[in-house]
Amino acid sequence: MDDPTVLITGFEPFGGERTNPSWDAVRELAERDPSLIAVELPCAFDASARALREAVERHRPDLVVCVGQAGGRSGVTPERVAINLADARIPDNDGAQPIDVPVVEGGPAAYFTGLPVKACVAALEEAGIPASVSHTAGTFVCNHVFYALMHLVATDFPDLRGGFVHVPFAPEQVADREGVPSLEVSRTADALGLIVATCLSTTDDLAISTGTLS
Repeated sequence: MDDPTVLITGFEPFGGERTNPSWDAVRELAERDPSLIAVELPCAFDASARALREAVERHRPDLVVCVGQAGGRSGVTPERVAINLADARIPDNDGAQPIDVPVVEGGPAAYFTGLPVKACVAALEEAGIPASVSHTAGTFVCNHVFYALMHLVATDFPDLRGGFVHVPFAPEQVADREGVPSLEVSRTADALGLIVATCLSTTDDLAISTGTLS
């Protein structure tokens, strides 16, 4: 049997930042493992979804892991739910700022991830990497891509497994931001490698609680 094809994506910088640890870590991981297909997505609502579809159609992967920056989070957070809502606090890199519009007109309110997020978090914690399951991917371009990916799975690529992971700032991004957490890009790349390996080896997620009270 052929080895599975894995597509992993990160984003270009946005919001005035000069770097984006999602792409920096994805690129580093792909340099370590050339079998991975790494694609940098534009941080723009419409363009990101188009670029993702083009990459899926071109490479026909078995697994897709999309990665984005979540500044302020202290750990790596696999996302559990994508919602059909774009509500942008700031413009994207193309200047678009949709407010209260669906990602896909007429699509379901939400999709659950296709990844074993609890097993991924367990693997990260065992490796000493801070991690937790997240139940919200926000309403900016990250959620847009996450929902677009899961809609592709639901409508056009039923054999595809996919999901989304948020990663913290890189240290250089918070040098002048007291108290804001960060994670070295190399450690983030380690985390993404563990997530890919866990997804490839795990079909059924762990039956443990990762719920929250608020």
